[in-house]
Amino acid sequence: MKIPLYIIRIIVGVLFIFSGLIKANDPMGLSYKMQEFFEVWGLQSLDSYTLVLAVVMNTFEIVAGVAVLVGWQIRIFSRLLLLLIIFFTFLTGYALFSGKIKTCGCFGDCIPLTPKESFIKDLVLLILIVVIFIKQNTVSPFLNRFAGSAFMTSAVLFCIVSQWYVLKHLPVIDCLAYKKGNNIIDKMKIPDGAVADSFAIKFRYKTAGKEVEFGSDNFPDDFNDSTYQFVDRVQELVRPGTATAAISDFILYGESGEDTTMAILNQQGYYVMLLSKDANEAETDWNKNAVDVSTVCVTKKIPFFIVTATTEAAEKQLPATENIHYLKCDATVIKTAGRVNPTYFIMKQANIIGKYANSDYEEVIRQLSNIKQ
Repeated sequence: MKIPLYIIRIIVGVLFIFSGLIKANDPMGLSYKMQEFFEVWGLQSLDSYTLVLAVVMNTFEIVAGVAVLVGWQIRIFSRLLLLLIIFFTFLTGYALFSGKIKTCGCFGDCIPLTPKESFIKDLVLLILIVVIFIKQNTVSPFLNRFAGSAFMTSAVLFCIVSQWYVLKHLPVIDCLAYKKGNNIIDKMKIPDGAVADSFAIKFRYKTAGKEVEFGSDNFPDDFNDSTYQFVDRVQELVRPGTATAAISDFILYGESGEDTTMAILNQQGYYVMLLSKDANEAETDWNKNAVDVSTVCVTKKIPFFIVTATTEAAEKQLPATENIHYLKCDATVIKTAGRVNPTYFIMKQANIIGKYANSDYEEVIRQLSNIKQ
């Protein structure tokens, strides 16, 4: 049984380390996924704790995987892993059978799994971890007590430092649709060969004290009668498509509320977008850094846009000028595009040439200085 048990330990350990490392590359993404679950369960009051929980969970996954591989404190970690996989199986099962969560975030945005795939994976892991739990007394540690403690401490420190780094400087590996090198307009298109969602439009009107509903192809004969009062326009999904665009909700609004998305993305030459989902929560020095960046933009004749969901709050910290223009965008879109608040995008038409956190604004200035128009 030693060889099969060792193989099981390798499978479980490697999977937990791999899963933890992928999510540790983007702890903010896991935080948002937790908030999605909390919203479904009506626990939005816990949203402010999700980032800490994400960092702790990622750290535990990696450390537990390492512990299983080297056989360190296997009695403790076999129990903890069993509790963790039972919890994960509940989450993926809830996502699958409730239909309220589209993806579970098991491997972050880098390897998106469907709820069914995630649930099956967790069931298999549950069986393997039960075997480790039952056979825990037969596992011998590879390292002595001192070396094992030092090794595991190093693993914990690595997890904490690496996650601090990506929270400050953006993920090392960007798996989002808004990563450097992508074209936003291209990502807004449905993949070739895919069928788009099919919708039916229905209208609700009130007439003779009653509310009636009808489609665009079966208006009532007396519709021109002035007694019909418009109530609502409803869009119903008739047939789901086979795929969706990677970016489906990126919309930029101008000062008067007009949709300026294509005008911005199709403009010639370079421009800079500074994305901040909430200026009240942005890093304290963002406005000073933005002034420095905008100064370089002026010398290079490069437009500079601040894209935020909180325009008024942002303008209080950095008023609009001839060189600094404001655009409004949904906060969910912004936090998906840029994990750090705020994040710089160096653009050329719809192409993302560079993507930098606020703490790396000097690199933004260096890149802009090297641009030859």
